[in-house]
Amino acid sequence: MSEVATQQPPAALRAAAAPRPSAASSRRFRDLLCLDDFEAPARRYLPRPIFGYISGGVETNASLDGNRSAFNAWEFLPRVLVNTRARHQKTTLLGRSYDLPFGFPPMGSTALAAYRGDDVLARVAGELNTVMIQSGASLTPMEHVRKVGPTAWFQAYLPGEPDIIIPLVERAQAAGFETLVLTVDVQVSANRENNVRTGYSSPLKITPRLAWDCMVRPRWLAGNFLRTVMRHGMPHLENMGFARIPVLGNMERPRMARDGLNWEHVELMRKIWKGKLVLKGVLSPHDVRIARESGVDGIMVSNHGGRQLDGTLSPFRALPGAVAEAGNMAIMMDSGIRRGTDVLKALAMGAHFVFVGRPFLYAAAIGGEAGVHHAAQLLREEISRNMAMLGISTVAEMKRELLVPRLAPV
Repeated sequence: MSEVATQQPPAALRAAAAPRPSAASSRRFRDLLCLDDFEAPARRYLPRPIFGYISGGVETNASLDGNRSAFNAWEFLPRVLVNTRARHQKTTLLGRSYDLPFGFPPMGSTALAAYRGDDVLARVAGELNTVMIQSGASLTPMEHVRKVGPTAWFQAYLPGEPDIIIPLVERAQAAGFETLVLTVDVQVSANRENNVRTGYSSPLKITPRLAWDCMVRPRWLAGNFLRTVMRHGMPHLENMGFARIPVLGNMERPRMARDGLNWEHVELMRKIWKGKLVLKGVLSPHDVRIARESGVDGIMVSNHGGRQLDGTLSPFRALPGAVAEAGNMAIMMDSGIRRGTDVLKALAMGAHFVFVGRPFLYAAAIGGEAGVHHAAQLLREEISRNMAMLGISTVAEMKRELLVPRLAPV
């Protein structure tokens, strides 16, 4: 073996041994050059209510827009004449080693957008050796996703009711998940006017408008919905802590009183959950401190992708305050990441890991596993190029001194 080959890190060796995309797949996705490029074909493929549910924010979209613009307030200060030939993206999170610094966050009703969407994301995450978090609002039983995805975590939406909390936590534990994520920023349903305008509801109500929206998207209708019903039956909300509810019909979804959820319930979960416990949706340094004192293992700094409280501070801007109070807790971030430069800026601000949602769901919708692999490869290549130009060989070297504030226009 050559000297260069022997110097390759294990992550690079695994990447070299991984299955390569077929020539047909490469041609199919050749015009998709970055994560933003997946949105337009997804819009053409998905029925209007489903695309609107995924893409939209809340009220004026101030939080949604702010999540993206926050990254533009910082510029890179690269170092040169540094040998970065052996660079890799391997990272450690909650005691586990992963080959990438990014993963797939929880996304509700994933299987509505992509055929067996939870399976797709869980399987690809396992193949890439990164994290996929199954949403409590998913349409696939958690036990199945855990079998498909060896690196999958589970995320729960819970009310302040121990009678619901305890059975769901015990179920996730019995399924074999090692990490449980509690989402804490959905105290009440958000004012998502875009859902009303596009005709989305959960469950989806059977109306002439919905029928028309599905009929004019025959590829989705035949390739996802009818295919799912014929092979697996009607999809149901499976993991919310209440009885299974079909995704299509005029039944009312039970409303859980999440505005009663508090730190006492977090401490209850900490007592009964044997694995790692993460809180998602924390922005305030004060809450990070309480989480640390409550025995939480990690925090996901997030404003729910701009889908809850409009005008909320962007997670990227909240990172320094969260890191200052974190202690030994892992700090993760989602919301607004679309480029390798965004990933590296988040790492420089103190995040240990980031999650990227909408683009990977679009990729799963239009291309299944091949689409997600292509999107992940694009992001991985962006990060690798950027690392070389910044003069770093590992993501751990991405420090705050490599960023400077952008000067305001004169």
